[in-house]
Amino acid sequence: MTRLPAPDQIHALANALTQPRQKIETAFVSVGGRLTEGASMLNKLIRLFESLPNALEGAEVDEATAQLRAVADKARALSESFAQEKADLARLVEVVAGAKSPIGDLRRAVKMMGIVSINARVTAAGIVGDSDDFEVFTTDIATLSSTASQTILEFSQVYRQLTAEVDKAASQRARFEQTHAHTLTALARSLEGTLEALGGQRQAAAAGSAETSRVSRQIVRRIGSAVMGLQVGDSTRQRLEHVEAALSGLGDILSGKAALSESERAEAVAAIAALEQAQLTGAAADFVDEVEGAEQALEALASDAGIIMERSRDLYGSDKGSSSAMAALNAQLRTASAILRDCENERAKLEAVATAVHDTVGVLLGHVAAVQDIEANMRLVSLNAAVRCAQLGPRGASLTVIATQLRELTSETVVAAEAAMTQLDQSSELAKAFGAAAAGDNAGQIGRLEQQANHALSLLTALDDRLAEALGSLNSDGPRVIQLLQAAASGLQGQAALAEVVQDIALQIAALSDSAPPVAPGAPLAEVLEGLRKAYTMEAERSIHATLWAAATPASRPVADAEVEFDMVDFML
Repeated sequence: MTRLPAPDQIHALANALTQPRQKIETAFVSVGGRLTEGASMLNKLIRLFESLPNALEGAEVDEATAQLRAVADKARALSESFAQEKADLARLVEVVAGAKSPIGDLRRAVKMMGIVSINARVTAAGIVGDSDDFEVFTTDIATLSSTASQTILEFSQVYRQLTAEVDKAASQRARFEQTHAHTLTALARSLEGTLEALGGQRQAAAAGSAETSRVSRQIVRRIGSAVMGLQVGDSTRQRLEHVEAALSGLGDILSGKAALSESERAEAVAAIAALEQAQLTGAAADFVDEVEGAEQALEALASDAGIIMERSRDLYGSDKGSSSAMAALNAQLRTASAILRDCENERAKLEAVATAVHDTVGVLLGHVAAVQDIEANMRLVSLNAAVRCAQLGPRGASLTVIATQLRELTSETVVAAEAAMTQLDQSSELAKAFGAAAAGDNAGQIGRLEQQANHALSLLTALDDRLAEALGSLNSDGPRVIQLLQAAASGLQGQAALAEVVQDIALQIAALSDSAPPVAPGAPLAEVLEGLRKAYTMEAERSIHATLWAAATPASRPVADAEVEFDMVDFML
């Protein structure tokens, strides 16, 4: 007679399955938690970066780039106009300085007129008697000379004021040139270069969007594959629990809890040992295959996550947008705003100089008109003096000389004044020219440019903040995602050793009986086998069971998978 195993031996085998089952459950719960956390963070990052190409292609970016291109074009044009203004200002300095020589001649002529007027009074006092009317020599010449001196003094003072204003403007412009030499041109070049880079980034983002979407879909599939692969942990746990329950029930049978004959017990041992050995072997084989697939899916998922993150860094920069074209534009626009404000202030100064020059030249023209009036009066006086000298005959010879000198000096004052005004008229025209440029067509252009730049800056800053948020998430969460996925994959390593432990237990179960399982189990055993079948929750378990005991399954109603687990002793009573 076949020697039956001890109940304790059966229970020991059931208990031996507890440790690998718990290790499998713990490992897969940990791996599942890491996958869930990593997949959630990865999906968030993918959504962030999938939305960026559309943001870069949006109407706001089109508007901002168009405004910035206009700023760059106008900055270049302003640079050229500033160069022309510099040349006009240099010419103004030259023209104003050119008036210095004729004004000097004018002052000398008036000074000589003063000396002549003194000589006229002295000479006339010596040769003219009380009855002679020579007030022209004693009073008129002196009065006109004094008036001319005062007029020329005021003329010279205004001219010095004009010279100071023009020299000050030239000095201010020189300092501006020293500070901002070629800044507008450099700004235009810089903006154009960065706009090209931004355009390239937009094109790259659009071109890479399809590839990003492909990798994203692949990641979703891999996550699904990994999740499905991890189901083997739960399915294996259930299958091991079912084997444990079957072995515990067999141990109870052998301990006498069921009223079976010795041969029926031997038949139960042979049948259940063969069945549970097949169930454990199948569970271990399925476990190894599924774990390998899940591990490969997790490793591939970690690799894909690294690829999509590296691609995002290549397209949009690294640390908070520091290398993005958007961030470069932001920095350039802040610099541009400061430069444009300086330019606006410089244009205001230039306009003030133009106004001052124009007003001052107007004052000088008034003085020249006074000089011309004096010259006309002096001609009349000198003509009157000539008449009086002719009446004196030889006694008036010396006064005739004085009258002649007076006429000559009068002519010199007019020539000198007209020569000075020729220069000053040119300065007035120059002042009008760049004054009109500063206050006319170009008036407020720099201010409008700054407004455009600031508006574009606000639009791009919002997008840059969005980029910075995405890149910040990428830099903070990206390494964590890869770490979690790699840790999940690593958590599955070593699971094959647990499968080997299960295989060893399966061999021990097979050794419980040296008899072949019965082909046609008796009614009690068939009832036990049906109870086991009802407890199955996996199709693989049913398949193995059907392969061994198809004939033992009653042709009764179908058994639902959700039915409660079977207590073997209930079928033995």
